[in-house]
Amino acid sequence: MAFKSTLKALPVLAGSLLVAGQAMAFDLGIVAFQMSAETHARCANAAEARANELGWTPQVLNSNGDLQTHAEQIDNLVLKGVDGLVLCMSKPVEADAQFAAAKEAGIPTISVVSGTSPHTLFDVQVNEYGVGADAALYLLGTINFEGGVLVQRFEANAGTRVRGKILDAVLEENKAVEVVGSHSMARTKSWRDDVRNGMQALVLQQAGKFKGVWASFDGQAFIIDDILKEAGYSKGDVSLVSIDGGAEVFRRIADPESMMTATVSIPFEAMAVAAVDSMKKIAVEGMSKDEVVSGPYLFMSAVLVDASNVSQFTE
Repeated sequence: MAFKSTLKALPVLAGSLLVAGQAMAFDLGIVAFQMSAETHARCANAAEARANELGWTPQVLNSNGDLQTHAEQIDNLVLKGVDGLVLCMSKPVEADAQFAAAKEAGIPTISVVSGTSPHTLFDVQVNEYGVGADAALYLLGTINFEGGVLVQRFEANAGTRVRGKILDAVLEENKAVEVVGSHSMARTKSWRDDVRNGMQALVLQQAGKFKGVWASFDGQAFIIDDILKEAGYSKGDVSLVSIDGGAEVFRRIADPESMMTATVSIPFEAMAVAAVDSMKKIAVEGMSKDEVVSGPYLFMSAVLVDASNVSQFTE
């Protein structure tokens, strides 16, 4: 059953979705921007699993890091008339027309780690400003707030961009720390090659001049970790700090052969589940958006993970 009404009519329709206490079929479109990135896949897979638990029919699409594909996939789901959309690490600015079309069609849309849009109900997020501060200050603490660092950025995503800006603010107040090399990931479809090529050159060029490395997300840090090992670095030679969390980064933090020092762990699975559960409350149970969350964001908490507490996440 697809919604053909406006979002304002959702509470009126909610009763029609219930028959003898049982929820009728609910078609949920789930779009992840780049599922070769662990975090995007974790979000989409958790949303799909939760939808299945509710007895819904989820359809998961992977845009493979391509903006045109991403827009077309959202368009197709709107044309199909799905009952709701959950968009993981989406692009609300670049896909504004598609977001607007979903709203016009009366399809409730909730995004995860994508940034706000006037056409969505809200975005499920962590406080990226706090996350960025935690990572930056932790890294600087490991080098005693002095010396050279390498920086790996990604400006095309709102969350990673904010993290980089907070890093800049922290560096501005700590003049004894110098960025001796910086690379900004430009490509999304071949992002691994982009990061490897850029950071491999910096590691070689700046050998002996840096004590720490900051990466805007864990996937970048894994590549940098491998580059450092290939270059002959050992655990403790440099600090490597990033953001996102997950089984692979926890494994590396605990690994005595890895340079990975810490991550600020974001609960992507819990955020995806919150998006689906919120969709149920609004689109099925008839609650208003403001009863679920006040404002354009539903915030969840992140936690810094390093050698002192990683065992709690690997058991």
